[in-house]
Amino acid sequence: MKLKTGDQIIVLRGKDKGRKGKIQKVFPVERKVLIPGVNIYKKHLKPQGEGKPGGIIDKVFPLPVSSVALICPKCNQLTRVGYQLTKGEKQRICKKCGSVLVAK
Repeated sequence: MKLKTGDQIIVLRGKDKGRKGKIQKVFPVERKVLIPGVNIYKKHLKPQGEGKPGGIIDKVFPLPVSSVALICPKCNQLTRVGYQLTKGEKQRICKKCGSVLVAK
């Protein structure tokens, strides 16, 4: 997967279209990413015993990778990710400006 934890992204479709955020967690097998504050739904919980009451909570759900785009930190534009071999290391690069992408 070309997106990594800490990448700055923008949501391309859905109810949160246009919202920006940083990737908190990546699910490569499911091809989804978790972005705090984006794709929030209400979850109804049953009481789980004496100590845990039921109620309605806000829960963040993962988004498909195809619904987000990477924002290059250097040129500040939506971009695709490319790969380049330098000194035997595979580095991610911005397809628009050619700068090396480092996830924070």
